[in-house]
Amino acid sequence: MNLKELASKLGLSPTTVSRALNGYPEVNDATRDRVMAAAKRHNYRPNARAIRLATGRAMAVGHIFPVATKNEIMNPIFADFIAGAGEIYSANGYDMLLSVVADESEEATYRDLKSRGAVDGVIIHAVRTDDPRIAALQEIGMPFVTHGRASGIQTAYNWVDVNNRRAFLRATEFLLDLNHRRIALVNGMEDMSFAVRRRTGYLDALAERGVTADPALMTSGQMTELSGFNAASRMLALPDPPTAFLTASMLSGMGVRRAVEARGLQMGRDVSVIIFDDELSYLKNGDGLPIFTATRSSVREAGRHAAEMLLDLIANPDQPPRQKLMEADLILGQSTGPAPARPASQG
Repeated sequence: MNLKELASKLGLSPTTVSRALNGYPEVNDATRDRVMAAAKRHNYRPNARAIRLATGRAMAVGHIFPVATKNEIMNPIFADFIAGAGEIYSANGYDMLLSVVADESEEATYRDLKSRGAVDGVIIHAVRTDDPRIAALQEIGMPFVTHGRASGIQTAYNWVDVNNRRAFLRATEFLLDLNHRRIALVNGMEDMSFAVRRRTGYLDALAERGVTADPALMTSGQMTELSGFNAASRMLALPDPPTAFLTASMLSGMGVRRAVEARGLQMGRDVSVIIFDDELSYLKNGDGLPIFTATRSSVREAGRHAAEMLLDLIANPDQPPRQKLMEADLILGQSTGPAPARPASQG
């Protein structure tokens, strides 16, 4: 189906349909929604080359990774985010540019993309505290959305995030309600804003219940199975080991489980474990009853939100910054139970 045929079915002019599909602000929301629904129903795909010529846009979005964080590309969380964002790009005729660059070249890469018109906007991943990329992109006038919020940044910008502090506060409260007092935190890298917020939620929950936080039960690092295993192995060997773990991802939670079982202990009986991000396409939390108790927030949905926000910003560059804060649900699984009467044995 071509543009004229789609316009005829809708009883609209081809110009109106084209403007609705390409996000022009003069098309009202009701008409745009109607056109987008019809395009999806009839499997209409706009001609990207024609759109580029008509609008001067690249019809592409950039996802740029410095070498230091290139492992993010291999993370199943990133894969789900890209899958969600990709659905929106595809529906709107946009391509995606993925690029890994040297750390010191990241800002220059954004400037180069802007000067060449290679992309119409970018999404920022692995947001850090006081992230300098935000000011750089604002200065060069590149539309952008961050996946996560940057602590320490005072200026307004577009972001999509999950309420990490509340998620970890609720998870810690849940473990405290089960009478756990030796609760370990296996966190992500704490130069990342999400990890700082998660630690804050954990510490706030302990403080509200009058439980003193033990530095020996707090660690941060890459969210991998091996990192989780090493952290848990060290903590379980302490004279007063933890009876519960709060972990930053399913991968680190799997490592904690391996360490628990290596000491002859049973997860959910001797040691409780809560993970974050269990709604992943390629890493399922069991079939039916979840293996792990988890704080769940759809990364795929976050990708959709970020892509929609960015494409809207590209089409309407003068709109004020927007933010989307998603909440996480606490999902009960087999990995948690009441604190044992005595600390778990050392095996």
